[in-house]
Amino acid sequence: MTTVTFVGGGNMARALASGLREDPAMTLRAGDPDAAQREALTALGVTTCTSNDEAVAGADAIVLAVKPQILLPVIRDLAAVRPQQLVISIAAGVPVAAIRAGFEGTGERAEAPPIVRAMPNTPALLRQGITGLYASRAVSPAQHDLAAAVLGAVGKVHWVQEESLLDAVTAVSGSGPAYFFYLLEAMISAGIELGLEPALAHDLATETALGAARMAREAGEDPGTLRRNVTSPGGTTEAAINTMDQGKVAQVMHQALASAAARAQEMAKEFS
Repeated sequence: MTTVTFVGGGNMARALASGLREDPAMTLRAGDPDAAQREALTALGVTTCTSNDEAVAGADAIVLAVKPQILLPVIRDLAAVRPQQLVISIAAGVPVAAIRAGFEGTGERAEAPPIVRAMPNTPALLRQGITGLYASRAVSPAQHDLAAAVLGAVGKVHWVQEESLLDAVTAVSGSGPAYFFYLLEAMISAGIELGLEPALAHDLATETALGAARMAREAGEDPGTLRRNVTSPGGTTEAAINTMDQGKVAQVMHQALASAAARAQEMAKEFS
């Protein structure tokens, strides 16, 4: 049996637990001081307790599922973590060096455990997520596979070889769902202004987004080709695309993702 412990019982911990509980080889535990969080995890078959140290003792993998602002204080209070245990952090912006420094010298440890940083996104709540992973040098091949299995329970995973690339992952996929929600908001609002009932505008926009995403994933053609395939010369789609080009929408998207990546870099410096 493989034991996975969650430190923190929020949405992402529950999403991961929901996926992992289907594997009979997994034993799930969690520590959280909030009774409502523990109750929600218990309903998923997770053994819960108020003490993080009690929860992590003897675990094969420890998932740090707390907000970035409290991650380092939580780490410093984890006296029971041992150097052979895998630690997976899903806290955005907190670099491996800061996590390692938080563990070193805490409790009876002389060294930090092997650390994997993960950047999941919110569609993980529907098991449709995608996660970028980075492993510190101390992570063994078996732990590498275990980290991929834990995050793979809620969607696809991809490894990056340089930690700095997690900033780009954050900009593209970590923050990415919000960009699509932003576009959906605009499309729904425009549809209502054109005379559609709100519920119809919502359904038309969201189902179109879902269908377009599936085509981009499954059609075997790049998005540019798919766009050209539905853009007839002189037609309605061309009129819309021309307006977007005039507004430099693509350029704005490049700038937006660059801003997100830059902020991720700033956060890493702040937490360091």
